[in-house]
Amino acid sequence: MKTTHVVVLPYDPKWKDDFTAIQAELEAALGDLALGIEHVGSTSVEGMAAKPCIDVDVVIPDNSVLGEVIERLAVIGYLHEGNLGIEGREAFRYTDKPDLQLHHLYVCPANSKELHRHRVFREFLRQNPEAVKRYSAVKEQAARLFPEDIEGYMGYKAPCIEELYRLCGLEP
Repeated sequence: MKTTHVVVLPYDPKWKDDFTAIQAELEAALGDLALGIEHVGSTSVEGMAAKPCIDVDVVIPDNSVLGEVIERLAVIGYLHEGNLGIEGREAFRYTDKPDLQLHHLYVCPANSKELHRHRVFREFLRQNPEAVKRYSAVKEQAARLFPEDIEGYMGYKAPCIEELYRLCGLEP
């Protein structure tokens, strides 16, 4: 799912419920193949401005179950897209889920560096309200400057993200 129009909204408490609905569908389909289903990304951080798109990481033990996960997700309308150039996560898209909030779905092995990055960054932001304010302001400004250019939006945010990564011990 490629973003064509960039919109950043103030934090919405409904995003927690939106995640719970997505999680329930995934849990029903995946059963014990998933070690966990996590709400990550900006919508998972109270007070954070964000694009209204829920980021979801399905945690699996390792890639030995990935084939079965892909099959089960296909049954409920998710199509595997590969890692899209990011090692340690597999991306999925969907075309028709009007009952669920717009979302990005990733499947990550438990030992994935990408899963670790998502978790560490989320927890850092949850514990640092000043970082949330600063990052929110940068995202809001990026959306104003680049409303039709997701690459420009991402590029504008990059220096802020890199600095926050350094603060929480992640490599930019």
